[in-house]
Amino acid sequence: MTRSSTMSTVGRGDPATDPPAPGPGTTRRRGRQPRPSRRGTLAAFLTPSLALFLLLVIAPIAVASYASLYKWNGFGLPENFVGLDNYTRAFADPTFRGDLWRALVLIVLSLVIQLPAALGLAMLLNQPLTGRSGYRLIFFAPYVLSEVTTAVLFTLVFSPNRGLGGTMSRWLGADAGAIFADPDTVLFAVFLVVSWKYFGLYMILFLAARQGIPKELSEAATTDGASSWQAFRYVTLPLLGPTIRISVFLSVIGTIQLFDMVWVLTGGGPIHASETMAVTMYQYGFRRFEVGYASAISIVMFILSLVFALFYQRVVLRRDTEGAITSQGVQR
Repeated sequence: MTRSSTMSTVGRGDPATDPPAPGPGTTRRRGRQPRPSRRGTLAAFLTPSLALFLLLVIAPIAVASYASLYKWNGFGLPENFVGLDNYTRAFADPTFRGDLWRALVLIVLSLVIQLPAALGLAMLLNQPLTGRSGYRLIFFAPYVLSEVTTAVLFTLVFSPNRGLGGTMSRWLGADAGAIFADPDTVLFAVFLVVSWKYFGLYMILFLAARQGIPKELSEAATTDGASSWQAFRYVTLPLLGPTIRISVFLSVIGTIQLFDMVWVLTGGGPIHASETMAVTMYQYGFRRFEVGYASAISIVMFILSLVFALFYQRVVLRRDTEGAITSQGVQR
């Protein structure tokens, strides 16, 4: 075979091994696959969440709003329409007005005592201490317990006859077991139990935020002549602002909705001295079967939480949310 014939054979190719040439009615496939539509992807991910949100959030709110306009015992369909009488009754009820006052007291105690103490302990445990990991675990451990477990635990501890706290207080000539039975001290006792439960959560939040602050900032302030307190006051504390504001928000909303711990500890007693809005709602809804009135209380709780959340986000968290949106836009 000559060189020209060999080149001609190579140029034509082998019909047995070469792929067939595309015909006039076919198109050549590209390597890139077609992308799914954006709307279809959004619908696939959002539909289950929206369905659960409508079923578990919007629907109960709508049912409670409807039931609050009736004098209804919870059996059958509501028929006795009373309009806004249940809301008028709530704000005229001394017990419910007391619930509002007690919620305010617990919120103030939390903001003045619980959060600053958690912040101080977080700053302490951020220092190079021996065994600080163990200390962090000890202070955070109560948050892992459920509210009911925490309440039962303190009920046993301060039991007048068998509790460790009651026994030790008798040795000291006091009666710690009566702390939940005295109308003058029961609210503060509830606050101590709530603080013991949630103290570790805020401590961990503050500690994580502190560890996210570069050490160079505090070192630079110290190099410029600032004391440890000045470095904390003018460098660390402003940078902890977003975490502090979120902690305040969680504390207020949690206090408005406080129920299970109080119910197990005191049941709202004695003589309504530790009762919260949620406890009052439960009493009327499931003990006295005044579901219409209990629904009105639940709607008041919802409105208070919603108004506070919107106001807090618009006024207090506005700078934090704007900063987050701006940073996302820069990253994109």
